[in-house]
Amino acid sequence: MTIITVNAPTGHLGLEQRRELAETLTDAVLVPEVGQPAPAARAGFQVHFAERRRDMMAIGGRLLSDAGQELDVMVIDIAVMDAAWQPDVRAQVIERVLAALAAACGLEKPSPTWWVNFRVIDEGSWGSSGGVLSVLPLLDSGVFTEERVKAVRAALGGA
Repeated sequence: MTIITVNAPTGHLGLEQRRELAETLTDAVLVPEVGQPAPAARAGFQVHFAERRRDMMAIGGRLLSDAGQELDVMVIDIAVMDAAWQPDVRAQVIERVLAALAAACGLEKPSPTWWVNFRVIDEGSWGSSGGVLSVLPLLDSGVFTEERVKAVRAALGGA
């Protein structure tokens, strides 16, 4: 299970951009997580778009509504299940997310005022369907590459 929340000023992302990002942000995390673009794994990914009025966001101590239109602020929060999230894999996800946002916004490179938070939810701290979820049963689902299965098992203490 992965939840990606895009926090942006109201109206910043249009419907077509959100449609594109729903897919590209999912892929940005899914491929590094499972090791391949596995269609069966897509159901475990959610993308949420949260809009905030410009007077409800600030940067540098100034409300966006007071700072002018030149500021392009977004915060992307990525919450993932505990697995093999070494620094290089996290960096790959963050770079892929920022690249997807830049592409959807028609920019050559991401804005320096777009920030990504990458959070790992501890094993036993994620729930759905009336209970606690674990990545461990998912390892035998066939969506993870063998390399990623080994990495996740090693990261979780050989489970």
